[in-house]
Amino acid sequence: MKEIDLGVNIYSGKLITYIKVVLIAVLVIVEAIVCAQVAVRNDATLARDISIVAACCVALTVIETVDSFVIKKFAAKIAFYCADATLLLVICIFTGNSLLAALYCVVLTQIYMNIEKFSDKLILFGVSCGLYAISFIVGWVLTNAGATIFNSTVEIVSGALLGLMFITLDFIIVQFLLSFYRTNRELSAALKQANDSGARLEEAYRQLSETAVFEERNRIAREIHDNAGHSMTTVIMQTEAAKLMIDKDPAEAKNRIIAANIQARSALEQMRESVHLLAGRTYARPIKEELGEIISRTVDGTDIKVRCDFADVRVSDGGYRFLCSALKECLSNGIRHGGATAFYAELRKDGDNAVLYVSDNGKGVSGNIETGFGLKNMREMARSLGGDCVFASEEGEGFEVTVTLPAADDGEEPPVKED
Repeated sequence: MKEIDLGVNIYSGKLITYIKVVLIAVLVIVEAIVCAQVAVRNDATLARDISIVAACCVALTVIETVDSFVIKKFAAKIAFYCADATLLLVICIFTGNSLLAALYCVVLTQIYMNIEKFSDKLILFGVSCGLYAISFIVGWVLTNAGATIFNSTVEIVSGALLGLMFITLDFIIVQFLLSFYRTNRELSAALKQANDSGARLEEAYRQLSETAVFEERNRIAREIHDNAGHSMTTVIMQTEAAKLMIDKDPAEAKNRIIAANIQARSALEQMRESVHLLAGRTYARPIKEELGEIISRTVDGTDIKVRCDFADVRVSDGGYRFLCSALKECLSNGIRHGGATAFYAELRKDGDNAVLYVSDNGKGVSGNIETGFGLKNMREMARSLGGDCVFASEEGEGFEVTVTLPAADDGEEPPVKED
């Protein structure tokens, strides 16, 4: 923002105060000139005239000062202006219209600055023009008694018109400057408000970004704790059980060791994925290849058989991670709890959804399916991503899991994962 001398900002309210002080000073100077013009006269009424004019000037200065810095209401200002007009008439009578227009301009400028409504200013301007004309005529007649009618008419008309021209010019200039000043103040305030709003928005965006990062890190940490921690606990339990069964039931012990192996690999892969996410890496191959890799790691070195049919379905980054985790959970649960030796896994697109279907030949369950930690977590994650997870089973008929998630648009690039 530009600043004028004395360090006053042109858009600040202090500028009006400085202008009022300057106008009071100008008024005092004009009054001093008027008093000096009266003092140089050489007539019998000099003492009386100078006393009356000086008293009127002092009163006018006091009234203008109070009106400028104290009075706020328009009605009160009109009362003060009536007192100003009376004093100006008295000064005009005793000075012969000396600098009357200048005094009117200074007084009116002070009042214009303290009135907000333009209609009020216009009324004041019209009234002032009438009062000036009356004061000028009365003063001229009293100080120029005996002049011819023609000369009087010419002097009065020319003098009054000249004074009214100055008063009109003062009104136009003051209104223009006040309008310019207030417009710039409004623009300055709007700019400051916009800057403040921009700063608040930027701070809110920064906090939102930090919150999003914090929430994502919490989610990843929760996944590590819930999934990997749960998997490692299961591995320990399976190996402990296999150790106890290895002599009595070697086949069951073998199944427990296979399940523990799968669970350990799953936990390791989950930890790798979490580390990749924390490092800001993304996925590098289609989901059908990633699901196929999970199947390969599961059956490698075991007697487990898996038949799969994976379509090239596009899903969100969160859906990508979840479907991989869901397949691992289905394989692990089927082997560990159902004693399954064969699986069928399918990924297809059904309308706007991606559907993962996994079934096994395990022992199944009878009655209502009790969802433990793994199945409950799977369902909650599916619903949080805008989908759902359905379980179905009958005793001796294996276990089925159907996961439904919103599919991504065909035009979107698949998530990628860097090694």
